[in-house]
Amino acid sequence: MKEPYFWSAGLDPNSRESAPVTRALLTPLAWLYAAITAQKIKSAKPTKVTATVICVGNISAGGVGKSPVVAALRNRLSQNRNCRVASLSRGFGGSLKGPLKVDPLSHSAAEVGDEPFMLAQSGESWIGADRAAAGWAMSQAGVDIIIMDDGHQNTGLAKDFTFVVVDSVTAFGNGYVIPKGPLREPVASGLARANAIIVMGDAETPEAITNANLPILRAAIVPSASVPTKPFVAFAGIGRPAKFFDTLTSLGADIRDSIPFADHHFYSNRDLSYLRDLATDHNASLITTEKDLARLSLAQRSGITSLPIKAQFEDTGLLDNLLSSVLKAAAE
Repeated sequence: MKEPYFWSAGLDPNSRESAPVTRALLTPLAWLYAAITAQKIKSAKPTKVTATVICVGNISAGGVGKSPVVAALRNRLSQNRNCRVASLSRGFGGSLKGPLKVDPLSHSAAEVGDEPFMLAQSGESWIGADRAAAGWAMSQAGVDIIIMDDGHQNTGLAKDFTFVVVDSVTAFGNGYVIPKGPLREPVASGLARANAIIVMGDAETPEAITNANLPILRAAIVPSASVPTKPFVAFAGIGRPAKFFDTLTSLGADIRDSIPFADHHFYSNRDLSYLRDLATDHNASLITTEKDLARLSLAQRSGITSLPIKAQFEDTGLLDNLLSSVLKAAAE
């Protein structure tokens, strides 16, 4: 789903684009959404499993770079040879509900979802629509540390540590709860349940974050490979396709055209035919994200380049200090 334009921050309240009437009409629904979420969290009795659970979540809807953060944390924690670390995703968009361990050789993104399938390329990845059941299954399978990809508002599985990820540019949008704004819950209540905040990007840190009295980590999504020096037509079906296109441009890529799709979009042969024809018209090749490539069949991937990325932390010392308590708990 494409975010409504009035979810963005910084609009002139007197301008037509600020949609004051629309916002006013959506206010009761936003109150209801916030009240239901708050009551659900207040009355929840999360299931505690033997594995240590780290949640990488957010407060706003849309992509903020959680999956690369999950992969980075999983890789960092896995360096301790005494710990078995695995990611846990809901499996959004997949036909299988789990709980199950993703096998990149036998499963597809259509079955397990694009993000867990992508995470399975670099480490142990599980899915489970029922997070508590998945947590038990992973614990019984011998997983020591579970890193939940999303789930800050999920009350099924008890968390031992929670990172809230915030995009430094979009931050909390207009500050309102869905559907009036992009927030899954009010900022104050969301940050109150967090142990640390990860700010993605180098824009100025929002005041709500600096006032939260929580450890703040800075990270960025960076390419883990160079972009070939040839013309491209770029396409992406992620939370913010423009961010991917801007990244390619900043890396010096020759982008002749860029085509955005909805987040988690599964590409039909007709879509690919259109994209290939467009690339031919521009005498260019196709390039997309790793997440989009995961949603393509082997036949569809032919001739398409992807840009591998990773989350890179500025202060790895602070990160290791925060994670040390998790490793200690996992060893007990």
